[in-house]
Amino acid sequence: MMSELDKIRAMAMRHAGRQSPQLPRLFAYTLDHTTEIDPLIYDPAASLVIQGTQRMFIGDKMFEYGPGQSMIVAAEIAALGQICEASEDQPFLAIGLFLDPALLSDLVLEMAAIPELPIESGYGVSTASASLLGAWGRLLELLDRPTEIPVMAQSLEHELMFRLLMGPHGGLLRQIAGSDSRLMHIRKAMAWIRDHYTERLNFKAVAALAGMSVSVFYDRFKAVAAVSPLQYQKYIRLHEARRRMIANQVSAAEVGFAVGYESASQFSREYKRLFGAPPGQDTERAKAGLGGINRPRSLAARPDVA
Repeated sequence: MMSELDKIRAMAMRHAGRQSPQLPRLFAYTLDHTTEIDPLIYDPAASLVIQGTQRMFIGDKMFEYGPGQSMIVAAEIAALGQICEASEDQPFLAIGLFLDPALLSDLVLEMAAIPELPIESGYGVSTASASLLGAWGRLLELLDRPTEIPVMAQSLEHELMFRLLMGPHGGLLRQIAGSDSRLMHIRKAMAWIRDHYTERLNFKAVAALAGMSVSVFYDRFKAVAAVSPLQYQKYIRLHEARRRMIANQVSAAEVGFAVGYESASQFSREYKRLFGAPPGQDTERAKAGLGGINRPRSLAARPDVA
C-alpha cells in the first residue's frame, strides 16, 4: 500500500515549480542535482521535505533534514543552505506554505489560552507525525482539484496549522500569531534593518523600536536570528551588493560605498569571506552560470563572519 509520504511525493512532482494563483502561498520545489552552499533569507513558512536531503547552517549551528521532516521558520532568518542529496532519478523534493499571521491569530483564539513561551530561536525542525502528513496531503491534493479550492482551502489550511500548533514547535507559531509577542517585536526590528541597511546601525533606536533595552534586545535578536543585529545588517549589505553587480555590471568599489561601506578594502574582504571569492571573480562566475544566486532575497549567516 502506498504510504502517505509516497502519495504526497506523487502530487508534489506533478505541481513542482508551478504556482497556483488560487493558492499562491503553497509551493512545491524540486531539484535534480546537488548544490553548493547558497546564502538565503527564509520568509516565515512551514515546509516538508519529501525526498532528498538539505543541509542548513544557521549561525554556528549545522543540521540536515530529509524525507518526512518538517521545518518551521518564524522569522526572516539568515542562513546558508545546500541540497546535499539529489539526482535525476531521485530529485530533491519539498513542499511548503508561507505563513499567514492573521489566520494563525484566528486559530489561536479558537484554542485554549496558552501563555507566551520563553523566547526561542526563530526556527525548528522535527519529524512530521502521521496526522501532520495527512494534513499536508489533503491541502496539496487541492492542486489536483482546483474547483474545490474556494470552498476547501481555508479549512484545510486551518487543519495544517492546527497540527503544527500542536506539534513540538507550536510555540514558534503562537509567537507569530501574537501581534505583541516578543518574536514580533524582533521581526519588526529585522524589517527596519532590512529597510535601512545602508545607514549606520543605531542600536538604541532599533532597540527602542522593539520596546527593549539595548542589552535585552541584543540577546533576544541573537536568540531568534542566530546572528547579531550588526551581522544581520552586514549580510544584507553584501547580498544587495552582489545582486547589483550581477544585474548592473557596476564596479565593486562603487557598489560597496552604495550599500553602506566606508572602505573598499573592508567590503572586498568581507565579501570574499561570505561568498568564497572576491567580488569580481564571484560575479563573473555567477553570470557564466557556474555558481551564484538561484533564489530571491538571499543572504547568509556564515559563522566565520564577525
